Amino acid sequence: MRFQQALLIAVVASAASTLAQAGVSAEEAGKLGASLTLVGAEKAGSGSIPEYTGGLTTAPASFKPGSGLRPDPFAGEKPVMTIDAKNMGQYAGNLTEGAKALMKKYPAYKIEVYPTHRTVAFPKFVTDNTKKCASAAKTANGGRSMEGCHAGFPFPIPKTGFEAMWNHLVRFNGVANEVHYRNQTVDASGRPTLSTEGVIVQEYPYWDMAKPNADIYYKQRINYTGPARRSGEGMLIVDPLDYATKDRRAWQYLPGQRRVKVGPDLAHDTPNPGTAGATTFDDTFIFMGSMDRYDFKLVGKKEMFIPYNDYKMAYNSTSAELLKPNFLNPDLVRWEKHRVWVVEATLREGKRHVYSKRTFYLDEDSWVAVAAESYDARGQLYRTGFAYVTPSYEVPAPDADMHGFYDLIAGTYSLSGYTAESGGVRYTKPLGDREWTPESLAGAGLR
Repeated sequence: MRFQQALLIAVVASAASTLAQAGVSAEEAGKLGASLTLVGAEKAGSGSIPEYTGGLTTAPASFKPGSGLRPDPFAGEKPVMTIDAKNMGQYAGNLTEGAKALMKKYPAYKIEVYPTHRTVAFPKFVTDNTKKCASAAKTANGGRSMEGCHAGFPFPIPKTGFEAMWNHLVRFNGVANEVHYRNQTVDASGRPTLSTEGVIVQEYPYWDMAKPNADIYYKQRINYTGPARRSGEGMLIVDPLDYATKDRRAWQYLPGQRRVKVGPDLAHDTPNPGTAGATTFDDTFIFMGSMDRYDFKLVGKKEMFIPYNDYKMAYNSTSAELLKPNFLNPDLVRWEKHRVWVVEATLREGKRHVYSKRTFYLDEDSWVAVAAESYDARGQLYRTGFAYVTPSYEVPAPDADMHGFYDLIAGTYSLSGYTAESGGVRYTKPLGDREWTPESLAGAGLR
């Protein structure tokens, strides 16, 4: 009996110690700003990856503030190599499984590799707060919740997959922005179709220094303007830091019904109407929402070829030039070699999702999820996605909202957040609280 009591006390004490532990030691946090950048990336260069020197903070002379469109600061550069199905074996260790699958499936698919530029930069308050968070932030409720940090990256030196993914979920993209966008899908015959068009307002209370007690990290409000069958619809999503007790709140406005409906299923593997069902809701931004369906394992860091500094594609292209049969026009997609964190997500026992396993690649400089592979219940590679990093040098913020997914089984693909033809990305001031109510969604959606 005494032994059992002693064992119980030891277990409870150990659990309490684990719960109380927050962040990394002061000694380890001291690496930030020394061998590591202030958000946790390796400062040193490696081969074709240069040393980090502060990122891109000066806009090209042709940039027009407030225009929403950003000129390409590297417009004069040429590719240093081309990788395709013929030579992919030479570079297999630096290619995502998704990129290799596309080369195997489509002999004409290729990636054009350009010189690497570590352009990501952040305002001083972001880096200052990140250093504080390194020793204070922690996850809770099996990784679903995060606490102990505000207006900084919570885990610049991550120890678990959940910590790394929280860095992506709360990634910095300014405090508020407005995006005039189009989502396109291309079917197996090569025919492009406009899935949705609209205006999305995004706010990040987590990054608002005026809201130190904010318990919400992301708010999204969409008013659809096209195609005609969807014009007037609206959607509102609010994501908390504590998914375990609050979870996502979501609403839809449908003009035909003239009312706002709670949307409890606008999450996880529900087909996303914004991409005509070509992706799931949690495919948004490569991954979005609660992490309760998976166990996330931090595999480590690798040097990979990923889309990066894609200003030409994002701001200086047309859909006719870009949307080609089977895949995006390779001549308009810029790839660079960068270091990424690799995180593997395995479906938890008893949980349901259309993907049984997922692999995510997080850019070390921005913490943005820049690529992913998703496997079906048979273990077959189902979809692969890429985000297209285009740092907004005037903020500065590493914008990567434009992203796309290839369905390797159906032979289709989608591109979300395309702005070159619709007005670009503008950074704004947060809306008033009344603008984030279901009632205001209905008012904005009338037609």
